[in-house]
Amino acid sequence: MTAAQTGKLTFLGSGTSQGVPVIACSCPTCVSLDPKDQRLRASVFLEFPELSIAIDAGPDFRQQMLRAKVKHLDAILLTHEHKDHIAGLDDIRAFNYQRQADFPVYCTPKVEMALKREFHYAFEANPYPGVPRFEINHIDKGSVQIGALAFEAIEVWHHKMQVLGFRFGKLAYITDAKTISPEEKEKLQGLDTLIINALHEFPHPSHFNLTEALELIEEIKPKKSYLTHISHLFGPHMEVSAKLPEHVFLAYDGLQLHFNYSA
Repeated sequence: MTAAQTGKLTFLGSGTSQGVPVIACSCPTCVSLDPKDQRLRASVFLEFPELSIAIDAGPDFRQQMLRAKVKHLDAILLTHEHKDHIAGLDDIRAFNYQRQADFPVYCTPKVEMALKREFHYAFEANPYPGVPRFEINHIDKGSVQIGALAFEAIEVWHHKMQVLGFRFGKLAYITDAKTISPEEKEKLQGLDTLIINALHEFPHPSHFNLTEALELIEEIKPKKSYLTHISHLFGPHMEVSAKLPEHVFLAYDGLQLHFNYSA
């Protein structure tokens, strides 16, 4: 029997690809003075006793690291190759300098191809001094190991794009999902906490809307669920929160959760 240990998750960002507020928008959400309506691009920071991991590194990565006062980072897991999830990777240079080594990034081979396009200068045979340096580690759906930490990568589909969600013991984090196969849903049974994307209330071709997210939650039956990757079109935090079932919550930037995982 494995020993139960506790990890901590911090929402670095809970917004969609444009963030909230959206540039030049005067909707009620974007002009809201509630700090919970200030959403950077979706990302989380996980702290384990001997390991710290960020999931995704979008355009706000530098700001997120500074705001959360992250002093040490061991690895970055990438869910998929869209810019709102990878565009901040240039800023791992700070961690390259701290480590004096290449920085471990875990992703699928397809995501690596995108990194080589977006950050071509980092992969040149004779790179310019000071460019980010990546240590690419390939993963796919199934078991993943980083140091002593073992966890599960769960395949979901973002329209026709593969995205990886991750399960750490009793917590699962899934972003940019529209469909999940029955086989992968089986990997989500027995959760204490499910974090799932819910863009807004009306249908979208590549994201769960609120109804779809709630249907998944009802099917999986986690003890608690948090909605993330939220659009300004969803509405202000307080108004949306009032519509949700008692075991479902809107995530917000800076929210911290503790969860059990098996060492």
